[in-house]
Amino acid sequence: MALTLNIGIVAHVDAGKTSLTERLLYDTGAIDRLGRVDAGDTRTDTGRIERERGITVRAAVAPFTVGDTRVNLIDTPGHTDFVAEVERALTVLDGAILVLSAVEGVQAHTRVLMRTLREAGLPTLLFVNKTDRAGARPDGVLADVRRRLAPNALPLGTVEDPGTPDARTVPFSLDDPGFAARAAEALAEQDDALLAAVVDGLPLPPAAELAERLAAQTARGLVHPVLFGSAITGAGIDALLSAVTGLLPAAGPGPEDGEPRGTVFAVERAPSGEKTGYLRLFSGRLEPRARVAFDRADPGAAPHKGRITRLEVVGAESDRGRALTAGEIGRIGGPPGLRVGDRLGPPLPGAPTARFARPSLESVARPVRAADAPRLHAALTALAEQDPLIRVRTVPGEGVSVLLYGEVQKEVVAATLAGDFGVEAVFEPGRTVHTEQVTGVGEAVEAIGSQPQDGFWATVGLRVAPAGRGEGVRFDREVEPGALPAAFDRAIEETVHLTLEQGLYGWPVADCAVTLIRSGFSSVFSTAADFRSLTPMVLMRALHRAGTRVHEPVHAFEADVPAGALGPVSAALSRGGAHVRDAAPAGEEWHLTGEVPARAVHPLQRALPGLTGGEGVLLTRPATSRPVTGTPPRRPRTDGNPLDRAEYMIWLNNAGPRKT
Repeated sequence: MALTLNIGIVAHVDAGKTSLTERLLYDTGAIDRLGRVDAGDTRTDTGRIERERGITVRAAVAPFTVGDTRVNLIDTPGHTDFVAEVERALTVLDGAILVLSAVEGVQAHTRVLMRTLREAGLPTLLFVNKTDRAGARPDGVLADVRRRLAPNALPLGTVEDPGTPDARTVPFSLDDPGFAARAAEALAEQDDALLAAVVDGLPLPPAAELAERLAAQTARGLVHPVLFGSAITGAGIDALLSAVTGLLPAAGPGPEDGEPRGTVFAVERAPSGEKTGYLRLFSGRLEPRARVAFDRADPGAAPHKGRITRLEVVGAESDRGRALTAGEIGRIGGPPGLRVGDRLGPPLPGAPTARFARPSLESVARPVRAADAPRLHAALTALAEQDPLIRVRTVPGEGVSVLLYGEVQKEVVAATLAGDFGVEAVFEPGRTVHTEQVTGVGEAVEAIGSQPQDGFWATVGLRVAPAGRGEGVRFDREVEPGALPAAFDRAIEETVHLTLEQGLYGWPVADCAVTLIRSGFSSVFSTAADFRSLTPMVLMRALHRAGTRVHEPVHAFEADVPAGALGPVSAALSRGGAHVRDAAPAGEEWHLTGEVPARAVHPLQRALPGLTGGEGVLLTRPATSRPVTGTPPRRPRTDGNPLDRAEYMIWLNNAGPRKT
């Protein structure tokens, strides 16, 4: 059986990532002609918005074969607004190619991507593209890579006549003593035996052994090979393909015993409404027509079940109808509730997990035509299946809110609504999404019959207390195991997580421990709907007694600015509410680190080029939160306000039949 290698291509926007994907597919015979981004006919940018705008929005899988290795190439978005799509794809990869432009070099988002790849533990090749473009400076870019991106970068070739249409890549060979010495010096930093040989002037290992050590250190992320070329002319592509199959670790056939385990990392919806999920299988074997259960990524969410009615192994079109084996990616259809992030089976020990932060901006969408309100909600719900982080919710009297990363993503969502769903929508300016932190301990209990007019045949008692930073919402039980039927117990737990999406001020409650301290039911009259309806009132009373404080999201930042711009940049950071933790000279620049409120990140990113003459770099990453001073902001509620019993009961009675 052929080896399978799942790799991703990531890059700063306009580095030539999608063009490189086309070139790899063409040169390996997977496609018979080259598509062009400006012509809108590339293989992986299949969506209308992607073709019109020339940007990648959704991860796409394109297979090709090199020797006995089947490579599944995953093209990912380059724009920062779609970083969650990138990080989601990283969880299913064996390695990555980070693309840089030989003209622009290391850009701000390039550094963000490299840090993300390093944190994910993914072996990464660096490909310096566009060596044929006027202004190409491969040697300068290599120096920038070593200084700002990867000190352990090892070039595997050089470029002759850069910046001209005749630019060509000359690969190095480990049979050449000069390159063997340079490679040994780079590898010796992580190899004591090789270090001794280099220091003592002993003979170096033969080329084959050096190649094995290079592959081993690449697989561990200890060294990052650098290759040069052009996706347009094809220069350097053969060397890149050799590095992909020779240096990145293939998944291999994988263990087929035991239950299948895998992750859904992308979902497509056909105009008919039929959904296709892309599943990376890490272990086991998935048969066509198998009955499966997927776990949701959301805490407390119940698994959803279904039968696989359609299964296609990516890259195995000549062998249709066979099972999906470990290491492969399959297109699956059948389970109606399929969503991005769904997990098949328990995660493998040490398996990669998505580390992306939730969007920090919320925008309310209103239909241009009032009659389109139901269609708008349905369309946004369908888009949430492809990107669950947008968190669709209806805001009474306002519209439908979604969570977003930035303005470009908002424009893409609006264009998709109009073009794919026929719904024109107007988006309000985004507002920062806050959280609530529990400040004390509170309890509340309501027993069967205590409010006979409501007719809830359920007893629920809950305690709310703070949890550790970063723990999220944790649900525990003090009641005797088995005291409640499983359906009733599950109804309480699911409703707790749902209710805490809106705390006392309407914001999600973070890092909270909820404990079931009392329960009861009637074997004759109780239903799961009684527990789903009662739990929000009990939980909110306990939360009110515990108290919460509104926090605003804070990003950790790193900034590299020219020495002459230090004053203006420091003043802009101060106006934005940033706290500079450290400032140190780094050559002709200053390196600043600290924390900045999420609300100030986009304004600072827009202002930085003007303040630094285009030379400054600002890297941010969601890190923590801090209490809001003054009057805490409130968010409109969508849950009927369980703290007000009369208001909640009216909402509950008007919300339609209760869930059972």
